[in-house]
Amino acid sequence: MATLQNIRSKGPLLVIVIGLALFAFIAGDAWKVLQPHQSQDVGEVNGETISAQDFQALVEEYTEVVKFSSGLNALSDEQTNQIKDEVWRSYVNNKLIENEAEKLGLTVSKAEIQAIIDAGIHPMLQQTPFRNPQTGAFDKDMLKKFLVDYSKMNQAQMPAQYAEYYNSMYKFWSFIEKSLVQARLQEKYQALVIKSLFSNPVEAQDAFDARVDQSDLLLAAIPYSSIVDSTIVIKEADLKEAYDKKKEQFRQYVETRNIKFIDVQVTASPEDKAAIQEEVEEYTTQMSSNNEDYTTFIRSTGSVTPYVDLFYTTKSLPADVVARLDSVTVGGVFGPYYNVSDNTINSFKKLAFAALADSIEYRQIQVVADNADKTKALADSIFGAIKDGASFAEVAKKYGQTGEPAWISSANYEGAQIDGDNLKYVKTITSLAQNELVNLALGQANVILQVTNKKAVKDKYKVAVIKRPVEFSKETYNKAYNDFSQFIAVNNTLDKMSANAEDAGYKLLDRTDLYSSEHGIGGVKGTKDALKWAFSAKIGEISGLYECGESDHMMVVGVANIVPEGYRPLALVKDQLRNEILRDKKAEIIMADMKAVGAVSFDQYKNMANAVSDSVKHVTFAAPAYVPVLRSSEPLVGAYASIAELNKLSAPIKGNGGVFVLQPYAKEKLNETFNQETEESTLESMHVRMASQFINDLYLNADVKDNRYLFF
Repeated sequence: MATLQNIRSKGPLLVIVIGLALFAFIAGDAWKVLQPHQSQDVGEVNGETISAQDFQALVEEYTEVVKFSSGLNALSDEQTNQIKDEVWRSYVNNKLIENEAEKLGLTVSKAEIQAIIDAGIHPMLQQTPFRNPQTGAFDKDMLKKFLVDYSKMNQAQMPAQYAEYYNSMYKFWSFIEKSLVQARLQEKYQALVIKSLFSNPVEAQDAFDARVDQSDLLLAAIPYSSIVDSTIVIKEADLKEAYDKKKEQFRQYVETRNIKFIDVQVTASPEDKAAIQEEVEEYTTQMSSNNEDYTTFIRSTGSVTPYVDLFYTTKSLPADVVARLDSVTVGGVFGPYYNVSDNTINSFKKLAFAALADSIEYRQIQVVADNADKTKALADSIFGAIKDGASFAEVAKKYGQTGEPAWISSANYEGAQIDGDNLKYVKTITSLAQNELVNLALGQANVILQVTNKKAVKDKYKVAVIKRPVEFSKETYNKAYNDFSQFIAVNNTLDKMSANAEDAGYKLLDRTDLYSSEHGIGGVKGTKDALKWAFSAKIGEISGLYECGESDHMMVVGVANIVPEGYRPLALVKDQLRNEILRDKKAEIIMADMKAVGAVSFDQYKNMANAVSDSVKHVTFAAPAYVPVLRSSEPLVGAYASIAELNKLSAPIKGNGGVFVLQPYAKEKLNETFNQETEESTLESMHVRMASQFINDLYLNADVKDNRYLFF
């Protein structure tokens, strides 16, 4: 009672405390609602964002298009990354064009798209399934029929695989139709840009002269290499001055990172290799005495080369096995041996050899009835009728089939996974004698088969191959992991990691200008998380250990520098500027020496210390001249040749490989006749190519942001 009374006496205080606690709880949730959510946008173009969900939808759409058009069921990581990049590029380009088109009032009508479809010559239409079988050209009537059939299709009454195919085809066409609209809008905008560029008779004449006026010149030069680099003093002020002059060349439009990283690839230890060797030796002993079911046996050995009970050409066998095949008799075993080219331990048994036809012509009738018994009875009846003299083709037509012959060769099945009914089917065809007839039972159906022709006899083999990669064990991986983890724990800064990597047996790698739009680091698979970390870390930080590759790599990353959007810092372009300043200062010294000598003739320049000379022939203004003695391309040679008088010596010219003087000794014109119309047409084509770069200018003005690395 005393306790209860005590609580009652504190009642007002408890109400206040509980009230404050509830308020804190509610306010906490409210703050979570009211505070800005983390951005879920993968990018931005001209201020318009695209969410991760919307971008993923575009990726999935294009992925299905690629699968449908290529006939693939799955794509590799590399193919998937290519699709993501292509989707992003297309999205950005389309948004850039749409923004400009909206300002100009450019649109694409349904009538325009229908006109493109009716014409049927657009390259995109040639990539669709709606093509005439005879001509290969796009057939709008086939498309129209498909769209009508699809609109009336009752998927519930269709086999699932057919419904799936029709849906895939419809999605494919929807993508093509959308792409046609986007392409047409870009064509219209580009046409406006191109029409603003035109040629004229003066430009045409200049272009013709630049191509046909040729000069042969004498050249005397003093190469920059004649002056030792260490004799040239370059001050910090020189670098700063050069940087300020060329600053616009160093503009960077996205942030990049300079990183240092260690990539550890785990490989098998000598103990791992010895253990695999021992296993293969045991399997080889078993294979020597084994005389049946090699398919199951080879599978049990862990071999990467499966056994299929068919005669194969040597093209389907591993190259190391083929090289040793002739040294083994039928029934003999070779191995174990180590093959360095694919890092495997191998042995094989030569089971059989025969000279067999590689190309086989056959015909068939597929027989399916309501159940297995009826199927067998019908197949037996058909088989008997044909054996008694009935026409194979006529019987086939009776059951809705052509019965026309087809060809099969080893190229159709070698290297493919063949088992079950497929193996039984191929094995039957390849073993039948010419004109032999067989009634083959396959699962829920029977097939009446007859071989009608054979040709192209080749040597074929049955070989059981044990091919075991020399892979690391779990113990080896764990040791490498523990050693690397300990190294990272002790060397937890970039400076420490850089200083101690080599002593610990690790190779420190550098990567400058890493972009967030890349798909990994160092060409190693599965390093997306490491890339993402690199763009969130500070200078000097190092990451944790990333397990990557195909479960055989480990990586640690450190951020050495951050290069922000804007102008690249002087420190990062010093080497480039130093080389340019070095050349300019050498040119000043050489020109001063030339002036001091007082040379006025070609021979005087030619006889200067360290001078080299050569003749440069067929020089035109249209193409830069390559000067062998300087080992450099020299555009100013052509520029001078276009205005120089015959036998007149030039003043010293600062080139790419040295300072030189020129003296033309012959001039001629190519045997061409000026045609103003042709020249202007060529120039307009050049303008079109130049105008096609307009998308770059739009991109630079659109403040494009690419944050895909945060999500994909």
